[in-house]
Amino acid sequence: MSDRKTLDERQQMSDIDRLRHSCAHVMATAILRIWPDAQFAYGPPIENGFYYDFEMKHRITPDDFEKIEAEMKKIAKENQKFDYKAISRDEAKAMALSGRLGGLSERPDNPSRFKLDLIDKIPEGETISCFQNGEFIDLCAGPHVGYTSKCKNVKLMSVSSSFYLGDESKGQLQRLYGTAFENKELLEEHLVRLEEAKKRDHRRLGKELQLFHIDEAVGQGLVLWKPKGALVRRALQEFITQELDKQGYSQVFTPHIGKLDLYRTSGHFPYYQDSQYPPIAERDTLEKLADEDATCATLINGLSDGTYEGYLLKPMNCPHHIKIFGSEHRSYRDLPVRLAEFGTVYRWEQSGELGGMTRVRGFTQDDAHLFCTPDQVAAELVGCLSLVKTVLTTLGMTNYRVRVGLRDPDDSKFTGDPEKWDLAEAACRAAAATLGAPFTEEPGEAAFYGPKIDFVVKDVIGRDWQLGTVQVDYVLPERFKLEYVGADNTTHRPVMIHRAPFGSLERFTGLLIEHFEGKFPTWLSPEQVRVLPISEKFLDAAEEAATKLAEAGVRVSVDRSSDKVGAKIRNTRLERIPYMLVIGAKEVEEGTVSVRHREREDLGAKPLEEFIAEITAEIKERCL
Repeated sequence: MSDRKTLDERQQMSDIDRLRHSCAHVMATAILRIWPDAQFAYGPPIENGFYYDFEMKHRITPDDFEKIEAEMKKIAKENQKFDYKAISRDEAKAMALSGRLGGLSERPDNPSRFKLDLIDKIPEGETISCFQNGEFIDLCAGPHVGYTSKCKNVKLMSVSSSFYLGDESKGQLQRLYGTAFENKELLEEHLVRLEEAKKRDHRRLGKELQLFHIDEAVGQGLVLWKPKGALVRRALQEFITQELDKQGYSQVFTPHIGKLDLYRTSGHFPYYQDSQYPPIAERDTLEKLADEDATCATLINGLSDGTYEGYLLKPMNCPHHIKIFGSEHRSYRDLPVRLAEFGTVYRWEQSGELGGMTRVRGFTQDDAHLFCTPDQVAAELVGCLSLVKTVLTTLGMTNYRVRVGLRDPDDSKFTGDPEKWDLAEAACRAAAATLGAPFTEEPGEAAFYGPKIDFVVKDVIGRDWQLGTVQVDYVLPERFKLEYVGADNTTHRPVMIHRAPFGSLERFTGLLIEHFEGKFPTWLSPEQVRVLPISEKFLDAAEEAATKLAEAGVRVSVDRSSDKVGAKIRNTRLERIPYMLVIGAKEVEEGTVSVRHREREDLGAKPLEEFIAEITAEIKERCL
């Protein structure tokens, strides 16, 4: 309850959240009419809906949803008024002890134990209030809509388990989720979007299309790229590498682990240790502490305060790139130095927050760090932004917004010289302005070492994804004492720019699977062509065609099964392969292939050489 909102903050609730908050009370009323023993904890609005946590003997399942929704519609038709009442602490406790709070009537044998606990958590001097609709009355600060008639466009979504205040020791509750909108049309649009999202879910498609696998024996949040998924990843890496070569980047490789002192210098450890894997102690240290019969706390504290040396699975690539830059004498004539790496990093995410490829514990960034003079910052930022735009345009993701994350001067996490921060923020604003599109400024959203420019992309079903990012950093060059010799023959600090157009290859690929519904454009598809012989008699001709396609750089296979050609076409479309080449007697006789596309259907017969010229041009141009 440490982040408890004040009463004033609660009154700032948006209209849609006010409606959803009210629907939570209507849902509680309906549940109590069906199961009077239910004990309610709390029911807030959340993004896209609401929930209520409660305890009762009956276990809710989706089979119960229709019955609960029917009762909720009755309550909406009754047009009950939401009445506010301020009460004293003693009154609140008396109502809770009688079972009246969170109930339809007094229940002397069933006191409202969660409400009693919540009353005790209300600070002294704060107004205690309740809201009543019909026979249901609940401890609540509000706000609500005027009448339950507003709560008719609702849908129950799912049920799960939860713990009171997130504490396992306090017992398990049931949590019922619902959603609500101002009108029927908006509700139906939302439900259609959810169905579309379910159809596009990258976890399901990734399994069906054999793109990736996550295995408990390997570890949660650690992605195994299967051969087909690896081909998608390779195509993305080749694409961005070509763009990096055009801009004069140098590719580097760094280890997956580094000394703790490296991250102490950068500031990533111990300040962000909650989101990192635990440090790894040196073997000599472990043996010494074991001989001393020391506790785990001794080891952990010693690693944190520097008493013992250790290593860390790298949470960031930047300290390694900094060391590469600092390993040579640099002149202003050498700058900018642009170092790029597909570097794998490791972050500790809570198991409940992991999800497929989009929330993982190990991921590869298309990371780069640019070291430049102060007067080069503006041009380098524009180059970084143009790279992000190229990526998004090539993939057809042109519906995006830009946000500039700035520091909060009152937050101690933002380190470094305020004047340098001002310079970095001004550079980000100026660079964002060159995009020719509106951008927002968001104080407090900068990285600890500098401001950043983020691209937030809206996918085909309207969901927002934060993808490419560019950051300006005066802090880390200072921490690592980086230098170059200027035109005045004295040493200067370089400015550092961090940038990652894809961000995480895992997350980006997961997004692409959903964005394209697994129907990747030809250049990205793990398999671009499948050759389908009508019967075994034409297998040699199919193999010959496949060989010529492979020699031209096309990813191709031959369906050698004994299935009929109709089944072969159906299976190929299910695997979302862009092109099918059917070969039978007529095609062999005429020296052609019958071309079919997964979307455009039958494209007719044409010479193989003509098809090869067309598809290689399509791949080279990265057509959508």
